[in-house]
Amino acid sequence: MPTDIDPDRETPRQNTPEYSVSELSGAIKRAVEDGFGHVRLRGEISGYRGPHASGHAYFALKDEKSKIEAVIWRGVFSRLRVKPEEGMEVVAEGKVTTYPNSSKYQIVIERLEPAGVGALMALLEERKRKFAAEGLFDEDRKRELPFLPRVVGIITSPTGAVIRDMLAGFTERFPTRVIVWPARVQGEGSAAEVAAGIRGFNAIAPGGPVPRPDVLIVARGGGSLEDLWSFNEEIVVRAAAESGIPLISAVGHETDWTLIDLVADARAPTPTKAAEWAVPKYSDLAEQTQKLGLRHDIALRRLIEGMRAHWRAAARGLPRREDLLALPRQRFDAVERRLGRALIANTRAHNLRHARIASRLAPRLVALRIERASDRLEVLGRRAADGLARTTAHRRTRFERMGAQISAHTIVRRIGLGHERLQGLQMRASRALGASVATERSRLDGLAKLAQSLSYQSVLDRGFALVRNEHGAMLRRSAGIVAGQALAIEFSDGTIAAHADMDGDGKRHSGTPERSPGTETQGTPRHTGSAQPDTAQQAESEAGQQAVNTTGRPARRHRDTGQGSLF
Repeated sequence: MPTDIDPDRETPRQNTPEYSVSELSGAIKRAVEDGFGHVRLRGEISGYRGPHASGHAYFALKDEKSKIEAVIWRGVFSRLRVKPEEGMEVVAEGKVTTYPNSSKYQIVIERLEPAGVGALMALLEERKRKFAAEGLFDEDRKRELPFLPRVVGIITSPTGAVIRDMLAGFTERFPTRVIVWPARVQGEGSAAEVAAGIRGFNAIAPGGPVPRPDVLIVARGGGSLEDLWSFNEEIVVRAAAESGIPLISAVGHETDWTLIDLVADARAPTPTKAAEWAVPKYSDLAEQTQKLGLRHDIALRRLIEGMRAHWRAAARGLPRREDLLALPRQRFDAVERRLGRALIANTRAHNLRHARIASRLAPRLVALRIERASDRLEVLGRRAADGLARTTAHRRTRFERMGAQISAHTIVRRIGLGHERLQGLQMRASRALGASVATERSRLDGLAKLAQSLSYQSVLDRGFALVRNEHGAMLRRSAGIVAGQALAIEFSDGTIAAHADMDGDGKRHSGTPERSPGTETQGTPRHTGSAQPDTAQQAESEAGQQAVNTTGRPARRHRDTGQGSLF
């Protein structure tokens, strides 16, 4: 910062404005953001290790001479059409800003795209090798297309010329039911919509209110490599590979190719050709049906003529009908003559037998049999009455004897015995419950004492302390402590605030006066106001936390109780 010098005196004047570190960092941040704003930056990705646990991505962009740190926030990272990869040359668009905590400048990326067609082709070839190694392009996975699908599912833009051409093709060839799943086929989010369409058609249950398609078509018109890039995304390729419905890829013109063409069951050169492959031509079917019908009639006539000739040849080898019926007719005539004589003889025999039986039947015999049956019935009735009387008398005597045995005194005595037994069981149950409660109480007291002995509060009671930073995070090591950093020290009887006189390397803060050992430093933690985490500081925080005492010296490391470092 420039200083005014008096020509007569060599000492600087004291009217120079004084800035704090935070004020100067904020001024530099505003100057950089106002001076550059949004920029497009071309470079090679370096140091990319995937998204952080928070969802943000941190890496650097470099060329042959310089390097700049870059960050992509979680919300922007999820919407990127092309994800960053190590060594990939890209064109990044974003805002240049600074990170005051580490005094460095960086670019906050809002859009990311490969730098030129060469980069896209290299990325495309790399993905092609990856999917080929997984077996997604194997011919054994290809399935036959259905001959005559009843429902065709199309995934494309509902407002483009592609769907109109395909519907016209269906109308000319073979009218069928078409279900269109609207999806963007270019730009951000188009790959996710196409993959959602493939999975959505596969999720339709057969026999539901919406019919399940028999074949799927993913269609788009021609375009450049950048325009067709959505169909090279991994989410689209894997959705096509997982499809349980046969899939036709109709993306671009005949000279264009994408990764979905290699994983689909069939690849049509144009969307119109895909419609022709999906259904047969009605006129061809009618002509073929007519030819097959004609061939069927000719074959049927030839079969009938052959069977007729065979029947005639077989008929010539058979005897005449008169020769076959002569002997049975003669036998029938003989049986007929014998049947008349046999009927007359049978009638006479039955007449004689009837006459003999009729002579033995008389009213006197029937009355005698009725009288004998009545006498027998009367005898059986008397015997039944006598047996019933004897049985009733025996049962009555037995009942009276049992009634005499059962008295009120006997019932009272049994009730008393039952009451005494119930009281005995109740006493035994009370003693058993008391013993069980005492055992469980003793076990619970032992567990409580064990929990108290294992708690970090018992360690604090023995003279140790727990150190936290200004954010409340526990510190385990002194390596990450910065001189002047606000600390919170928890004792067994309360918590105090302190500041570190030296950093983890033993260097004393230039603006902090040296204190004698044992001097307590109290204060309120001061925040920098920046919402952006430092990459290096996050790595050190995740690698481990540190413990220091009130004098700034590294504390001895004791057993970790899971609650922080104690000293």
